[in-house]
Amino acid sequence: MTAPQLGSLAWVPAAERPDLLGTPVAAALPSLRGPAWVAEIDDDLADTAAFTEAYAVPPAASANCVVVAARRAGQTTLAACLVLATTRADVNGVVRRHLGARKASFAPQDVAVAETGMAYGGITPIGLPVGLPVLIDAAVAAAEMVVIGSGTRGSKVAVSGTVLAALPGAEVIEGLGLPSAPEAGPSPAPARPSRAPDDSDVGWGERPAEPADNDRRYLEDRPPHWGSD
Repeated sequence: MTAPQLGSLAWVPAAERPDLLGTPVAAALPSLRGPAWVAEIDDDLADTAAFTEAYAVPPAASANCVVVAARRAGQTTLAACLVLATTRADVNGVVRRHLGARKASFAPQDVAVAETGMAYGGITPIGLPVGLPVLIDAAVAAAEMVVIGSGTRGSKVAVSGTVLAALPGAEVIEGLGLPSAPEAGPSPAPARPSRAPDDSDVGWGERPAEPADNDRRYLEDRPPHWGSD
């Protein structure tokens, strides 16, 4: 196998360096339908903007995996979304409709880490829990080679789009990634409703507006661990 030429990184077969991978990622390697490569990086440079600048990897050759929480009829479910770094996941449009949810948003950091078993900033579609949907943008699936997380912040993995599209639970979706909005100047933060301390984004601990509101989502439990049956 010929190592990919992606930026200034030294890529080696991932199977030769399981120490650079998150535990669930290393465990999933034998089931991949194609080669995977890994390269060590500074864990302070794991975030996309810093990574692509430091290691000369084009953003169009890098993909971000985010965990989304979707709620319908008082039940919250999770899904992973993988889009190119030049785009952002259409959470409130394509993702919400695909999951049949009333509301969708990025999962809180502690939930994403606990449910995936991976480091925040290193979450990847490889090695996700059984039963967790993996939504992959068609542009990622079509990529000859794309850089993704490794389950840790200290490395990156490179695989082909066809390998990602063949992952368990993967669904390739056209238009999942939207063009990233241009950076704008700072603006005042919008007012937010009162929430419980552990609810930073999607609604665990959110209180109904009125006492008579039947939407008692503040009583719902966090999702059970996937594949625990």
